[in-house]
Amino acid sequence: MKDPLRLAVLISGSGRTLQNFIDLIGRGELPATITVVVSSRADAPGIERARRHGLPVEVIPRRQFPSADSFSDAVTAVIDRYGADLILLAGFLSLFRIAPRYARRVMNIHPALLPRHGGKGMYGHRVHEAVLAAGDAESGCTVHFADNEYDHGPVVLQRKVPVLPNDTPDSLAERVFREECIAYPEAVRRFAEDKVGVR
Repeated sequence: MKDPLRLAVLISGSGRTLQNFIDLIGRGELPATITVVVSSRADAPGIERARRHGLPVEVIPRRQFPSADSFSDAVTAVIDRYGADLILLAGFLSLFRIAPRYARRVMNIHPALLPRHGGKGMYGHRVHEAVLAAGDAESGCTVHFADNEYDHGPVVLQRKVPVLPNDTPDSLAERVFREECIAYPEAVRRFAEDKVGVR
């Protein structure tokens, strides 16, 4: 039997995606352990979620670093220390430059069907507002291997939802998040089983 997959989870906000992983692991539905949670903000509510479950937390405030490179080096050093098979970006709003040894070992989830509505500054409600403004018939979420550009890199899987005539950014966000809670763990399972088909 394989050892559980070791995950490092990077957050900047509420930690709802982190909580989904904590719950699934706790119920024995995901063969993984979370070795460390890294937050780019000292005031991120997700820190408290992690601590409540006894997870190691490291806070590396982005604003304390002069560049994305120096910030990324600090984050990478923490991940090296705790060890991780896979790094999950879970609402991590700072650009994380990926060291070559972690190539194809960093996943991100985006609340739209990439390549639509991605890129710098496109996160949270901004994405759902853009989907509605564009008049798209459907939206959803995309799990992809991250590279050194925002919302870029090989797609692992997508899940779709219809955009309804009376949708608001809030209602669309809620429906998309439900799919995120299915898609991201499924991508991690595929990685754990060496079944990641990239398209």
